[in-house]
Amino acid sequence: MTDEHRDLRDLKWQDQYNFTTEVAYAHRSRRGIGEDVVRELSAIKGEPAWMLEFRLKALRIFNRMPMPTWGVDLSGVNFDAFYYYMRPTQKKARSWDDVPEAIKETFDKLGVPEAERKFLAGVESQLDSESVYSSLKHQWEEQGIIFVDMDTAVQQYPEIVREYISTAIPISDNKFAALNSAFWSGGSFVYVPPNVKVEIPLQAYFRINAQSFGQFERTIIIADEGSSVHYIEGCTAPQYSEASLHTGGIEIFVKRGAHVRYSTIQNWSKNIYNLVTQRAIVEEEGAMEWVDGNLGSGFTMKYPAVVLKGPRARGEILSIAFAGDGQHYDAGGKAIHLAPHTSSIITSKSISKGLGRADYRGLVKVARGAVGSRSKVVCDALLLDPESRTSTYPYIDVHEDEAWIEHEATVSKISTDQLFYLMSRGMSEKQASAMIVNGFLEPFAKELPMEYAVELNRLIALQMEGSVG
Repeated sequence: MTDEHRDLRDLKWQDQYNFTTEVAYAHRSRRGIGEDVVRELSAIKGEPAWMLEFRLKALRIFNRMPMPTWGVDLSGVNFDAFYYYMRPTQKKARSWDDVPEAIKETFDKLGVPEAERKFLAGVESQLDSESVYSSLKHQWEEQGIIFVDMDTAVQQYPEIVREYISTAIPISDNKFAALNSAFWSGGSFVYVPPNVKVEIPLQAYFRINAQSFGQFERTIIIADEGSSVHYIEGCTAPQYSEASLHTGGIEIFVKRGAHVRYSTIQNWSKNIYNLVTQRAIVEEEGAMEWVDGNLGSGFTMKYPAVVLKGPRARGEILSIAFAGDGQHYDAGGKAIHLAPHTSSIITSKSISKGLGRADYRGLVKVARGAVGSRSKVVCDALLLDPESRTSTYPYIDVHEDEAWIEHEATVSKISTDQLFYLMSRGMSEKQASAMIVNGFLEPFAKELPMEYAVELNRLIALQMEGSVG
């Protein structure tokens, strides 16, 4: 295949994500933040009084908290410019045939129904503020697994939601956690019973379709003792001239001996501020893995965290970021060791090109009494040209003498020797550069199911366009 044909193929493939859908919204709030918007949202959802009070408390905390002055530049965020609630349909569909045609076409283009049929145990599809389609295969329902959107969970499992919400991420954790708590809509609720192994992934797909919109999904995953589950999240949006805001909140609870993997491939458009709080609490001998890919959005602040609460709990955070022109990623991970003989690994890989900037920011904390804890942090950055930037901001806080902490960081560029060798074997400079980048990201790609690794490679190829030559 010639480079010209490959470019045409990639442009067609990129159009798969950069499109808009004409939706006759069932409801749209006014622009801007206010108690009236919170009350309107809660009333439309028919929520219990305790959830309305939860939202109003969060709004008060949000209003009191200052904007972060570190990380990415948030001076362009105007909270009064966004719509905080847009409902695309009157009700969610359980059968794909019942989804409205315009919305069905959106997710057909994104490949969600095909992925459900071939690879997934269940799917949750969200357009703007609400879940529009939800499905869990019968074989998993029979084993007692719960996989519904969060709005349904509040109605059907209120005691469980009330017990867990904001226990991993307190409302006052940060300004955007408070914002999410006040205006959350949609997201997933997953419960896996003791000793049940979900052998194929569950997936949620979040799509922002509207302009000047704020999406605030809230996700709670509970893996009971001895269970295991892999949850995959995909995110896309069309490119608009006005900014949009994505502020998700993900809380995960890994019980004794359980195992959870949460994988994300984020491909938002460059007009989106992506400001997400993700945290897992891991009990005795449990294991939590965050596999986090960031390739879209103009500005991202995201630090997946593991709180290792029980003895011999394990946590791993593997993240990549590809920052092109006009993009700034401030991302990394946090590992909090609270119990003896806990272990964590944080691996961060970033690529910067043009005027892009990718920064690592992380925390490793070992509390007093967490004897025998081990943690390793590896940060690798690849710069594709002289204008791109990267920085590393590690923070290590150890209160226990018997602990093993490692941190290493490297910054490199594409070697002219590597390029010469590959080009001498018949590759173009573009092909050779892409191969080197794919090799750099191989530790991340191998952790994804094959079909998602293919998608990642295509996204990387698009990001590489124009980076050489």
